[in-house]
Amino acid sequence: MFGTVKSAAITGIDSHMVAVEADVSDGLPGFSMVGYLASEVREAQDRVRTALRNSGYHLQPRKITVNLAPGDIRKFGAGFDLPIAVAVMAAYGYLPQKMLNGIFFAGELSLDGSVQGIRGILGMVMEAKRTGCHACMVPQANAVEAAAVGEIAVYGIRHLRELADHLTGGAKLQRTSINIEEKFQKRVLGDGPDFADIHGQKIVKRAAEIAASGMHNLLISGPPGSGKSMTAKCIPSILPLLTLEESLEVSRIHSVAGTLPGEGILTSRPFRMPHHTVSASALAGGGVVPHPGEISLAHRGVLYLDELPEFQKETLEILRQPLEDAEVRIARSSGTYIFPADFMLVASRNPCKCGYYPDRKRCTCREGDVRRYLSRISRPLLDRIDLHVQSEQIRYQDLVSEIKEESSSRIRHRVEAVHRLQQQRYQGKAWRFNSEIPPSALEPYCMFGQKEKERLADLFERRHLTARAYHRMLRVARTIADMEGAKRVTVNHLNEAFLYRPDEYLM
Repeated sequence: MFGTVKSAAITGIDSHMVAVEADVSDGLPGFSMVGYLASEVREAQDRVRTALRNSGYHLQPRKITVNLAPGDIRKFGAGFDLPIAVAVMAAYGYLPQKMLNGIFFAGELSLDGSVQGIRGILGMVMEAKRTGCHACMVPQANAVEAAAVGEIAVYGIRHLRELADHLTGGAKLQRTSINIEEKFQKRVLGDGPDFADIHGQKIVKRAAEIAASGMHNLLISGPPGSGKSMTAKCIPSILPLLTLEESLEVSRIHSVAGTLPGEGILTSRPFRMPHHTVSASALAGGGVVPHPGEISLAHRGVLYLDELPEFQKETLEILRQPLEDAEVRIARSSGTYIFPADFMLVASRNPCKCGYYPDRKRCTCREGDVRRYLSRISRPLLDRIDLHVQSEQIRYQDLVSEIKEESSSRIRHRVEAVHRLQQQRYQGKAWRFNSEIPPSALEPYCMFGQKEKERLADLFERRHLTARAYHRMLRVARTIADMEGAKRVTVNHLNEAFLYRPDEYLM
């Protein structure tokens, strides 16, 4: 007797359909599994056999062979328990094979036959829908997440008995569904930090708006208590809301990482704030079975690194490649895993260890100590940060002022207008924002006149800019021009963009 069902294996964040085949034949009783399996998948034979027995299904002593095809894809995780059990039940005649065609199965089994939730179900169901499955049977804990895909029937399973009764015509399961459009219409920005709560700091707020408008990277330097962290935490409140397409893209990553909320889908942009003790693999992703790191979990959102010089230098250097390529590549003997990493980097730092340089009335650091502290951040990494801005100590007059500061919602309306402008301009291109324009396409989009070219030459020579810093300054200038509705980049736009390059003593 033979039984087969459909399941999926995860490689990075990508899902690949897997045929789970079971054959029951005469011969020496045993349970063997093949198909390039990790150890936790091989252990499924004991979980499946015990779960079936405790669910009331007696397996006659026969030779059971289970194959997970194709054999060139490594299979990880306990999510194959349920499809293996269903295939074995079909091979023994407990389930009709014709009822299993076109149905996707995934889930982990407990020894009593109950079905436990797993990671990565969102991407799996997307792949099942793409390959023509009309229904999927997943753990009840993952049912809402799976239903977010839409246009495929989703049934949440609590126990093997429920699944068998549903397929054999007994008690039918209730189909799980959610209204994604309604969920998106009802979403609101939370009660988090708002720019209206930040007093003064006009230059820092301006830099934050420019960064959000063009999705540029931002570094805020300044003394303790000057609002660096507060500003960074406010940035998500001025970014446009996620589109449905972006939401599914981001949710798929968080599903694999196991950080997806109970609503089944992310409707707000990610804001990740790892501690400075974070390891290199936790930041970039990795492990024996590679999982997304903080960089990828910030995809389409903000990665905030507070106290930047306190991070391990080797850990920070990992950021260089993702900031250029918007992806993380992790090589293992089982293959190369690619995780998306298109995020806005926002970082903050003190100007020295005590935090008060160059105020010699308060700073206790020596010049050499300051240099060593700031040199923990390499020049190549600083070059990849588009805007560098100084936050000043907040004055008492600003703190107690009754002047109402501009709210995040008002700033967000302006940012959304600039985003729409960029979407129209770059329609059909490989990039979406000014921060992503390739060097070869910069000048045509900026449309420089003779005055602008002369000013650029002066800035480049006087400040000894690298080619990367030069191109990033042009991208910032393009964003400033867009914020003013200007078609051409003028000298004024270049001058402001130049102001956001780092000062010498901070290098």
